[in-house]
Amino acid sequence: MAAAKGHAPGNRLAADNRKARFNYEIIDTVEAGIALEGTEVKSLRAGRSNIADSYAAEHGGELYLYNAYIPEYLQANRFNHETRRPRKLLLHKRELNKLAGAVARDGMTLVPLKIYFNDQGRAKVELALGRGKKLHDKRESDKERTWNREKARLLRDRG
Repeated sequence: MAAAKGHAPGNRLAADNRKARFNYEIIDTVEAGIALEGTEVKSLRAGRSNIADSYAAEHGGELYLYNAYIPEYLQANRFNHETRRPRKLLLHKRELNKLAGAVARDGMTLVPLKIYFNDQGRAKVELALGRGKKLHDKRESDKERTWNREKARLLRDRG
């Protein structure tokens, strides 16, 4: 399987949230572990999960990932997991307090950018602390992306 973009060669991408950078202005990113059941790990390795509509929030002093879709593992029969259950994120207490404070104080959102497996084979979530973009910001991002694409095409055709 191909290596995740922006990570070490041993890391394998399991799920990617491509819309997050378009919908949110990313302030800070942090890596968190994720508590999974055995069938969830096998299903993630198959690579058909979706985190496009998911978010992280604090509940009872701990951080949870909500609305992340990890499909059932077909070979597990009755021992399967729920596909959209809240999953506990594993962070140091200081990181948790910093993120929860920013969400409560500044009205930011915790958005997962990607789920991947590190060199030790453990599932990790890259969480981003972001502020929602307004419609005009999204248009500006779209214009900039289109211009960069055109510029690259012109430079490639010239040289």
